[in-house]
Amino acid sequence: MDYKSIYLNQKQNDKLDILCFAAHPDDVELSCSATMIKHRLLGKKIGIIDLTKGELGTRGTPELRLEESKKSSLLMDIQVRINLGLEDGFFEHNQTNLMYIIEQIRRYQPEIICCNAPTDRHIDHGRAAKLVSEACFLSGLIKINSKWEGVKQNAHRPKIVMHYIQDRYIEPNFIVDVSDYVVKKMECIKAFNSQFYDANSKEPATPISGEEFLEFIISRMSEFGRRIGVRYGEGFVMQRTVGINDFSMII
Repeated sequence: MDYKSIYLNQKQNDKLDILCFAAHPDDVELSCSATMIKHRLLGKKIGIIDLTKGELGTRGTPELRLEESKKSSLLMDIQVRINLGLEDGFFEHNQTNLMYIIEQIRRYQPEIICCNAPTDRHIDHGRAAKLVSEACFLSGLIKINSKWEGVKQNAHRPKIVMHYIQDRYIEPNFIVDVSDYVVKKMECIKAFNSQFYDANSKEPATPISGEEFLEFIISRMSEFGRRIGVRYGEGFVMQRTVGINDFSMII
């Protein structure tokens, strides 16, 4: 497997609290980075695994996007970031790719998984969502054998699998108040200078390279925030019902 790792604040195999999967570098930044920043400041250990290098993107190069990922990761202060090097646009839902993801889930044993929207404008997003969701289930089956660095891994199934909302609107199951973390989120997005608005760029225009796209990101957060009576929010959908201990958890 052609993967590249950016280890930041911990040992390579330490347990994480939250593990985010993304079809492309910058998917997490655009959709749920404010939530990750908030939880990092709450002391949670967080990692990101990008499935592809985004090599089919009109602007930039895989090498540049890897460097941009590192810059953004440092801004978020996350523990680890890995790029699995799957084929952008063409990665398949198959046993090989499921096992790559199972290995990472068992390696970091997160309680919470965040992954792409179940359906979206980009075909990779829904495919990645299905791949990660199924891998989370399979990772809990003890008869599926996997190894990391020659050592047999233990089965592990995350408690929660949730999908962040991307380009197309999806009615959220819940919304996180991220009002205090929007400025930092926009810094993380702008770390991907090759992809987003740059008045001096000579590269071709794309649906996400205009200044209006960054305005859309702010507007989406404002819309979600209004739904829960705060300035800004990030929305998520889940495949199962979530329970709460008491009403005080609801804002």
